[in-house]
Amino acid sequence: MKLYYARGTIALATLIVLEEIGAPFEVETLDFSRSEENSSTYLGVNPKGRVPALATPDGTLTETIALLSWLAESHPASGLMPVGHFKRAQCLEWMSYFASTVHVNHAHRMRGHRWADEQSSFEDMQQRVPGNMLQSLQLVEEALNDNWLLGHDYSVCDPYLFTLCTWLEGDGVDVAALPRIADHMTRMHERPSVKRALAR
Repeated sequence: MKLYYARGTIALATLIVLEEIGAPFEVETLDFSRSEENSSTYLGVNPKGRVPALATPDGTLTETIALLSWLAESHPASGLMPVGHFKRAQCLEWMSYFASTVHVNHAHRMRGHRWADEQSSFEDMQQRVPGNMLQSLQLVEEALNDNWLLGHDYSVCDPYLFTLCTWLEGDGVDVAALPRIADHMTRMHERPSVKRALAR
């Protein structure tokens, strides 16, 4: 497997899961400051011009929910996808919320050109980011307990949540206002897979 990755992006979640499952893989890091995600070479891998993308024996996958689900389900011994239809649906529910709401709230800070053309619109969006991020993560805060997002069992939801939360300081959110999420981040930092991923 080969992960196409960029630092500071949601691709960190997939990198952590790859480290968790222990299967062999390689990483190709793209430099966004040089717009390498828009190069003809990378667009041949992922025409969306986004990361992550994962080259697998069956073909290339894009979109974080697809990558995390495929990795967990194709490596069942990892225990990263909950057993049972309802638990699995809960996992997908959280990941969908992360992709459709939390990530989009964050993207308004520096990707306003996706939604508007005027500088004043960009500034207005940026001003809303701290409040929107805090509000969206307060729902997660209420759901967390002393264990993991889905309860006692660590799952692909946890690296996904962790990656989103690494953006909070830059988004103007005081993590101290989210003590359960702060505790979750501390426990994630202690995992060997996270340490290996961050060391890359």
